[in-house]
Amino acid sequence: MSTARLTAMRESGRRVAVVGLGAAAMLGLVTAPAHAASWSSSLTGAAPGFESRRWTDSGGTTTIKFTGCSTDGSVSVTNVTLRKDTVGPDPSYVRASFTQCHVSSTSTSTGTWSDHGSGNYYFVVNEGATGIRLTVKSLTVSY
Repeated sequence: MSTARLTAMRESGRRVAVVGLGAAAMLGLVTAPAHAASWSSSLTGAAPGFESRRWTDSGGTTTIKFTGCSTDGSVSVTNVTLRKDTVGPDPSYVRASFTQCHVSSTSTSTGTWSDHGSGNYYFVVNEGATGIRLTVKSLTVSY
């Protein structure tokens, strides 16, 4: 085989390899599974209207779980509202009433919100209530 022919075959093979790798990379970007994320914390003496830390969600279901809820009074319900951080008034989504977490220090209440698109989110506890201080032994936000 001549040197020119071998060089042409090598160039052709390189192009095919580059195109193949590029296609594989694009396919990987397009079909990569969504990665779920979460964070955990606790609350001590959270006043009505307390806002959680913000998190960035690329879209999908959001689940908030409280374990071991107690208040400084006789209230045995905690209202949790998911909100989206936006310019102007932040939209709020369905309010979840957590009651089971008040039964014992190991009891859990869970709220699940459907996909509201990508963006920065946070939750608010007992929005609009007065005088209720909330303690939550552990909480987890999954998105």
